[in-house]
Amino acid sequence: MGKRFGGKRGLKRHTTPDKFEARAPARNRRRVEDLPTLSGELSGEESSGGASEEMNYKELTVYEKLLSKLSSSNQPIADAFQKRQVAEDDVTDGSESLSVSEEEKGFEETDSVSLGLQGPDLVCTEEHTEDDLETSDTDEDDDLILRSPTVASSSFSKHVEYKLTEEESNDLSKKKWKYTWEVPAADISNCKWVGTGECFLKDGDLNSNYDLKQKLYKHWLDVYTTSGGNDFNSSKQRWFFSLCNSYRDILHCEKKPFYCNGQEDSNIMDAYLMHSLNHIFRTRDNVRKNDAKISKHQMSGEEMLPGDDFLDQGFTRPKVLILLPLRSIALRVIERLIQLTPATSKVNVEYIDRFYQDFGSEEVEDDEEKEEQSKNAKPKKPPKPSDHQSLFKGDTRDDFMIGIKFTRKTIKLYGDFYSSDIIVASPLELITKFGKAEKNKELDTDYLSSIEVVIIDHADVISLQNWSFLTSVVERLNHMPSKPHGTNVMRIRPWYLDGFARFYRQTIILGYYLNPDMNALFNHHCVNYQGKVKSVREHRGVLPKVLSQVRQIYERFDAKTITVADDARLEYFAQKVFPKIKDCEQGGIMLFASSYFEFVRLRNFLKSQNASFCLLGDYNDQKDISRARVWFFEGKRKIMLYTERIHFYRRFKIRGIQNLIIYSLPERKEFYYEIVNMLEGSDDLACTVLFSQFDKLKLERIVGKSGVEWSAKQLEGEIESAASSTYELQRKLVQAATACDSSGGVTSSFSVVTPSSAVFQVVIGGGGGGGFIGGGAAIAAPAGGAAAAEAPAAEEKKEEKEESDDDMGFSLFD
Repeated sequence: MGKRFGGKRGLKRHTTPDKFEARAPARNRRRVEDLPTLSGELSGEESSGGASEEMNYKELTVYEKLLSKLSSSNQPIADAFQKRQVAEDDVTDGSESLSVSEEEKGFEETDSVSLGLQGPDLVCTEEHTEDDLETSDTDEDDDLILRSPTVASSSFSKHVEYKLTEEESNDLSKKKWKYTWEVPAADISNCKWVGTGECFLKDGDLNSNYDLKQKLYKHWLDVYTTSGGNDFNSSKQRWFFSLCNSYRDILHCEKKPFYCNGQEDSNIMDAYLMHSLNHIFRTRDNVRKNDAKISKHQMSGEEMLPGDDFLDQGFTRPKVLILLPLRSIALRVIERLIQLTPATSKVNVEYIDRFYQDFGSEEVEDDEEKEEQSKNAKPKKPPKPSDHQSLFKGDTRDDFMIGIKFTRKTIKLYGDFYSSDIIVASPLELITKFGKAEKNKELDTDYLSSIEVVIIDHADVISLQNWSFLTSVVERLNHMPSKPHGTNVMRIRPWYLDGFARFYRQTIILGYYLNPDMNALFNHHCVNYQGKVKSVREHRGVLPKVLSQVRQIYERFDAKTITVADDARLEYFAQKVFPKIKDCEQGGIMLFASSYFEFVRLRNFLKSQNASFCLLGDYNDQKDISRARVWFFEGKRKIMLYTERIHFYRRFKIRGIQNLIIYSLPERKEFYYEIVNMLEGSDDLACTVLFSQFDKLKLERIVGKSGVEWSAKQLEGEIESAASSTYELQRKLVQAATACDSSGGVTSSFSVVTPSSAVFQVVIGGGGGGGFIGGGAAIAAPAGGAAAAEAPAAEEKKEEKEESDDDMGFSLFD
């Protein structure tokens, strides 16, 4: 695959000669002794005088306070601070003007730990080709954007040049965002985009406001047409790029993954990769142009005062962080990133061979797989589902981290993290780096201090690994660095120094489904001043995919807050469900739990009750798993405890299930009907599901929510109600029943009859209750009923939506 990148794999290796000075022209070896850098030395004259006197009577800005603090322990910074004070009073010294060497003028700028941050006292030791050292193309290609003539500047420039006030930053930290507009998602059924602020997704704006560098646009258009595309302007990837280019935070958890039904949707990936390239190239161009201006003034002997025009950098060079769950997915993303890079910028791809060795090559693996299949004549085990095979094809390790650096004609893989532009990593590997840095003070993770774009792809897979790792990574972004790392303080953007970087960071969260953890991350850790955009979808449910004639009973328990929901669930199970299991002589009972924590609580509870059970948990070895499956099938163990996580990784087909109790609903809707369809060997198959108001997101994906109104009426009585979904209808029936009789506690359940009808029951005080029959377009309603008539579709109301603090979706059970 190396040929597609401009030649044989690993055609050119990165080398570091001992003496770069001998190869470079004499003008490139010129050192400017008077440029203030972090590695320079202060003279006695420079360390005293006007700066300290001015500080006695002039109130310092936040920027100046930082310089003052740093100068107390760092002489070069003291020099820089003094020069700033002197320059502001027009008392300048010719020896104190900013300068850069000719070597810094090319595309490569420097090979220091950040773009253009190397001072003249740090001699470059990296080998440069002529292509690296010469200036960039003077085409409108590198300098310009493809946009409407009326647009004054790019979205990138508007975003980074905006000056956020302290009052605005305080508001952002506490703000509850209001979603004031919505736009239908044409490519996804029953889905729409909602956003804060002004709507920018109008048809007229989409076609004119490209804001993409022209050479990137041309190459992207070539790739699109070569793959068979016709109308790029109306394509999904073009549309999503406009969304990314708005620099708003994005939550899109209706993305169709590549492993779903064997059909890959790469449009979203192409869009965010092109957005990343555009951001990196624009950042590089700003630094390079400012370096050229400073160098020009140096050569002419003109004096240049520091100003906002030259504030173009962060603390460190890396600007884009892409978080992925598996090496095989990282392989796909990085390969596509290289393909989307224009040919002139990838003449060489360094260390491509090493990359394929570490991350695996799909082509090689396919050949090896076929060879192994031909040799193996033994009968195979039943195949796993197609989505499982696609997802876990290739290298499934989850510990990886790689830096990618872009020079004028080269893509450098495995670059030092401080000299990279993009970092692709797994949350697990970053957590490992954090741990090492805490133990060894010489190590640090300051390369995350200046991240401006974070992309979390396949968040649904990450949630089945360890979501707390991801949350910890996001919390560690954009902190003040612990070391200078060669940074030229005089060119750092003020909002970095003010500690406002997180308000400028764009976070893009992509996944197959939405859960409360993703909502919480988006609501509380994504505080971009530009605003937010997210996708909202009405699900149709998956109940029609249940093939067996199974009684599906949904029992609701009450939990006042999310913090007590786990305790309430266990209490309800212990008091209402387990006694039935304990008294039943029949075995074949599977107890399904969504999370590992619920699995541990159930295991401990069953042990305390001396129950006959076996385990299929996340950390059981293969021998224990095989033994447990045999015991369960043969009836030696009455109960099997099973988790969603082990089903995700192993996709077992468990035999001998006659009664299924879903302690907590699975996050993946496909797992619901897969597990229910395992029921066998009985004429009275039953599935009992426990849920509360905090399971709204899971329940909606399974039972569905349509635009058709549901209604139900009491069999023997006058109670009736209607709602847009079955669980909302159940809530209303409970409220109506308790209004008539509040003499005791209330339990309720609904049992699915067909995908469009159900029977619900409300029991008050442990005594008699009301029966309701309900009907609609997707499923039935709670607690009993007479006859249900189909109601017309509910009128769609455009209301202002507000974020929910509980992050559970919406408060449907209030």
